Amino acid sequence: MSHDYWFIVAAVVLIALGGLFAAVDTAVSTVSNARVDDMVREGRAGARRLAIILDARATYVGLVVLLRVVCETAAAALIALSATEWLGVGWGLVVAITAMTVISYVAMGVGPRTLGRQHAYTIALSMSYLLSALGILLKPVTRLLILIGNALTPGRGYRNGPFATEIELREVVDLAEARGVVAADERRMIHSVFDLGDTSAREVMVPRPEMVWIEADKNVLQATNLATRSGHSRIPVIGENTDDVLGIVYLKDMVQRTVAKRLDPTTLRVSDIMREAEFIPDSKPLDKVLADMQLTRNHMAILVDEYGGIAGLVTIEDVLEEIVGEITDEYDTDELAPVEDLGDGSYRVSARLPVEDLGELFDVEIEEEEVETVGGLVALELGRVPLPGARVKSHGLQLVAEGGPNRKGRQRIITVLVTRVPGTDDDGRDSHRHESASGRGHSGRQGRHDRTAAREHEDESHRNNHEQPTARMNQ
Repeated sequence: MSHDYWFIVAAVVLIALGGLFAAVDTAVSTVSNARVDDMVREGRAGARRLAIILDARATYVGLVVLLRVVCETAAAALIALSATEWLGVGWGLVVAITAMTVISYVAMGVGPRTLGRQHAYTIALSMSYLLSALGILLKPVTRLLILIGNALTPGRGYRNGPFATEIELREVVDLAEARGVVAADERRMIHSVFDLGDTSAREVMVPRPEMVWIEADKNVLQATNLATRSGHSRIPVIGENTDDVLGIVYLKDMVQRTVAKRLDPTTLRVSDIMREAEFIPDSKPLDKVLADMQLTRNHMAILVDEYGGIAGLVTIEDVLEEIVGEITDEYDTDELAPVEDLGDGSYRVSARLPVEDLGELFDVEIEEEEVETVGGLVALELGRVPLPGARVKSHGLQLVAEGGPNRKGRQRIITVLVTRVPGTDDDGRDSHRHESASGRGHSGRQGRHDRTAAREHEDESHRNNHEQPTARMNQ
């Protein structure tokens, strides 16, 4: 009977080794190559050997799994042998199966794998020497088993990375910020990179009414003066109207011709030195827009809508601002912040702020397919082109248009003062009123029929004073 006790002792040792190999398996599968490379540069003990192991990660993981299975199988056999000696074949097998099920699940399953994830780098570094030695000793066996496995499971393998979807990677970035690995601004920039593919050029463009352009028959002196006043080094050149964009004139080209080559700027026409314009659809994703700009070395593109008209323009600065935030220079002193917190629960927002951003600001859901900006939402609710001072209510929010005359003397709204209407819930619904079936209830929003009627009954003088805004400069 004494040898049965030695079988139990050997089984306990094998179970401990199996748990160790399970932890090493999880640790080696978890560690990052980039982090290990940093450890090599820092001179951490075992980092170089671990880097070599990661170069053949699949082989070493297979080796560790093999050793764990051997330990688990041997331990199960020893416990079964001892149990049948003490209790007989029937009860001995029942006890052995039950005991090994619990032990395998706890001691060689959940426990070691949890430790392997929690202390992946510590375990991997400390076991790197043992793994290297085992890899040399058992290399022929490992290769033989891999060949047998490939023969039993034919087909090409694939690389299974740590992230299966973009959502998982976003969650890892959020977790890294929570643990202080990355800063909040860095996390926002990483998320913005992912959002580029979901953002169209139309969402960041300078709309056509706000473009700064020059006619093709103007001379270089006039174009230089316009560039100086506006602060822009690239200006679209148009023909008969703004839908007829002929090219782009560069301030650098004008200076080179008039200063370096000493040509008369009053006799040299803009059409003589303008460059070819790049036209892209306004629905093109920003990641592709940025890639095209880098490929063609072009910093400005003209956007064309679905009807073939000019929708606006987009610059490489507009695209980069979606990643790094607002970029201002010495010529942007009059630029307004997209959102200004007034401190009393109200905000002053740009008229060009997307309605989705406004909804996130007040935690309300704004679903309007007809408009994309806050200024468009005001016009939609008002039923006509809004003037500064116009007030509307929408989704439980009160919007007051602010602005004044632009450089051409036309009235336009620049910002909108937004406050939450008292008595509304978080969804923007009036908690004391019921919406009527024919309109938008008593919240100040009218149905499409009411908006059409309001536009039809608008007097002629009012229409003449409400033209499209043209003040904001293209970048």
